[in-house]
Amino acid sequence: MEILNYAFMQRALIAALIVGVTAPAIGIYLVQRRQALMGDGIGHVALTGVGLGFLLNTSPIWVATAVAIAGSVVMELIRWYGKTRGDLALAMLFYGGMAGGVMLMNLSDAGSNANLGTYLFGSITTVSPQDMTTIYVLAALVLAITIGLRRQLFAVCQDEEFARVTGLPVRLLNLLVAVTAAVTVTVAMRVVGLLLVSALMVIPVAAAQQISRSFAVTFSVAVAIGVAVTLTGTTTSYYVDVPSGATIVLFAIGVFVLFTGLAAPLAKKRARAAAEASKGCTLEVPGDRTVTDDVSVSG
Repeated sequence: MEILNYAFMQRALIAALIVGVTAPAIGIYLVQRRQALMGDGIGHVALTGVGLGFLLNTSPIWVATAVAIAGSVVMELIRWYGKTRGDLALAMLFYGGMAGGVMLMNLSDAGSNANLGTYLFGSITTVSPQDMTTIYVLAALVLAITIGLRRQLFAVCQDEEFARVTGLPVRLLNLLVAVTAAVTVTVAMRVVGLLLVSALMVIPVAAAQQISRSFAVTFSVAVAIGVAVTLTGTTTSYYVDVPSGATIVLFAIGVFVLFTGLAAPLAKKRARAAAEASKGCTLEVPGDRTVTDDVSVSG
């Protein structure tokens, strides 16, 4: 294939594959916690790290990772202690992160509106060999946590009170989910951009939930969807010359619409199967039953 003749497209496809796996892998826990937009908030905060990286003439990805992790910890603390004012504090954190990133990038010598756009909306063809090393390390960390601790994380995300009763360190695991989400945001920002990364965390999971009730199956299907849309979107962006991030997200939405259409027939099929199974469990009374077969209780 022509697309594989270029080193930058080889890196782009590998990066897309990695993001297609890692984003849904952590996204399934965010959806379980009803925090589907958490990735979007972390993306706003991570932009400050990108701007700071340009200002300090160092790697924007590593600085963005550090800032995003700090922001995710603050978000968890606000969730624990914020109570009624928590939503206002989170809004200020998100908007402040976005404004800070734009300001720092414009103050730096290397920053520009073009650089800002590549981090906001993704520019997968500009992924450098140094970026790939960072992506490999961070992706390995994300997968080690999301797969290695899947039982504990699922328990906490499904029912915190039950997880606490069983002796799991609920707050530590919640913090780990937030930090892992922050790392995933910085892994994916060169592929789909900071403003669209949350969509790649959530939409494949939402699509998989349309056809599956099992956590394990949903996890596998969501990852498969993530890989399919990132590779397809990257290839399409090369041949059609359109933005990769937007293309990937639109493909993901298309898969969600398709799976939603399949959900109703599958539900009817399950209902018929359940009805057939229940017929075999029907208790029939023998036709030759007599009154003496009754059990009576005397006083």
